Amino acid sequence: MPHRDDEITLLRRELEILMGERQTLLQVAGASAVLIASLDSKRLPVGAVESADMLATTINALSEETLQDALKAVSAEIEDEEETGAGQ
Repeated sequence: MPHRDDEITLLRRELEILMGERQTLLQVAGASAVLIASLDSKRLPVGAVESADMLATTINALSEETLQDALKAVSAEIEDEEETGAGQ
């Protein structure tokens, strides 16, 4: 079954590539989330606000689990509302 072994090896390599790309994308998403969280939209040019809004909308579409993975990928944390005192 050499052909089957070749297929398994090929699939294993492809999976490793995909997992590496996922890690890179998680880092990009995490860094983007940190950037968006630190921006003051009142001080940005209109074009930058529109771009930041597009990025924020995309980040908000991520599942909670994926967002947490992304933040972990860049060693960042989002404070809960309770920790920041918001909503009190």
